[in-house]
Amino acid sequence: MLNGALIGCGFFAVNQLHAWQEIEGARIVALCDRDPERLAKAGRDFGVERYFADAEAMFAEERLDFVDIATTLPSHRALVELAARHRVPVICQKPFAATMADGRVMVAACEAAGVPLMVHENFRWQAPIRAVRAVIDSGRIGEVFWGRVSFRSSYDVFSGQPYLATGERFIIEDLGIHSLDIARFLFGDVARLTSRTRRVNPAIRGEDVATMLLDHEGGVTSVVDCSYATRLAEEPFPQTLIEIDGSRGTIRLGQDFRMIVATDGGSETLDVAPPLHPWMERPWHLIQESVVAIQQHWVACLAEGREPATSGHDNLKTLALVEAAYRSAASGDTLALAGI
Repeated sequence: MLNGALIGCGFFAVNQLHAWQEIEGARIVALCDRDPERLAKAGRDFGVERYFADAEAMFAEERLDFVDIATTLPSHRALVELAARHRVPVICQKPFAATMADGRVMVAACEAAGVPLMVHENFRWQAPIRAVRAVIDSGRIGEVFWGRVSFRSSYDVFSGQPYLATGERFIIEDLGIHSLDIARFLFGDVARLTSRTRRVNPAIRGEDVATMLLDHEGGVTSVVDCSYATRLAEEPFPQTLIEIDGSRGTIRLGQDFRMIVATDGGSETLDVAPPLHPWMERPWHLIQESVVAIQQHWVACLAEGREPATSGHDNLKTLALVEAAYRSAASGDTLALAGI
């Protein structure tokens, strides 16, 4: 049994705690948070008896097989480096790092300590996204040449996470990072990127709309578009919609988890909805189920000694797209992506 600790007991961490209770071979034995009431509540709700207000004290006192860092971005580098000093394998929430320089330092610290590092980039683990990837891998639609990854909504994300309204950066850093990672997962790494952004909601500081054009190294062209200012007849939150064209057919992942695969032989409509576990609630179950999937992947990687799919090194490539998107939006230029 792997013994883990979770640092940060806020809004999203509750999903991670629920998911840990489902996963065989791992358990959370300690919690850390600077808010004593939030810390105690999480402990009561999930049956964890060891509480810490200070992460250094927790690492000193506990014998841990991994740590799950579920705090906000500003604390990530210090906590990852702390875990590396104690030679404890690390899962870290996205955004992984505030800058590429920070991200490289975090990856290097874990590599020097000889411990695995995985970024909690869960969107590529969503059941519908995995279903799309499976069709691509099957060869049914031939060689992919074009794609679109789209997340458009007017859902009020600020009510649950009010800090999102206060930052200079918003949608690319918080949501677009997921969409860009999906594009990498489906179409491969990116050679060039062009981005345009705008702020529609006057009550926030950052951008709430972004459109990005990606030239992938393998020849695919994709469009990644994100919006929290799009009012639709049916609210799709938190679904990502996918369009893919291949040399022998197409994939269309639409609302309500309806995927259509069309080829010369006809079309097939598939229900690729995620399972709804007892602790999950609609519409969040799409994300909640992916949390279970990525944490299961982490445990399997630790047991088998293999690198996670969303390792720190891999996620630097996604983080580089985020940084390039902001630079392109500011300059109006198309940017080439250097090797990570």
